[in-house]
Amino acid sequence: FVPRMAIGLVHYPIIDRERKIVATNVTNFDIHDIARASTVYGVDKYYIIHPMKEQLMFVERILDHWRVGQGAKFNPYRKTALNPVRTSENAEKAIEEWKKTLAPGEEPVIIATHARAVNGAQPLTFQGARELLWDQKRPVFVIFGTGFGLTDEFMKNCHYVLESIRSAPTRDYRHLSV
Repeated sequence: FVPRMAIGLVHYPIIDRERKIVATNVTNFDIHDIARASTVYGVDKYYIIHPMKEQLMFVERILDHWRVGQGAKFNPYRKTALNPVRTSENAEKAIEEWKKTLAPGEEPVIIATHARAVNGAQPLTFQGARELLWDQKRPVFVIFGTGFGLTDEFMKNCHYVLESIRSAPTRDYRHLSV
């Protein structure tokens, strides 16, 4: 048994350092590094989610270079790593696209991630996530934010918010490195 999982990296709606709702830019790290980790860990699809067509076109140009262009000949390992990468205008469309690959009637559990607890959102422990995937054999779509994180409203609309990774007990520092 291999758990079914997709992930999405959301660039809007995102909080910035002044707590304003913004769209963040897609970076090369967003494309290459997360694609490699997704491939290593057996993630079905990795969605880069951004509402701006120009940002999605930037991602598609890079993907084309490494999948079918000169990059595919230069580094076939990168081509393999980029196979699960897709683009989407929003998380809802990404989830709907991935649902088409699931068994009929199978509904994915949507899990947001954040470096802090969110009032009004259903928390999920790492053990709980493991149970969903391995014991209950539920397909899971994990959503990561950029900037200073996903908006509270976005996370409240997910089934769960995964517990944050905390620093050593002597510090109260939290950071979720995507």
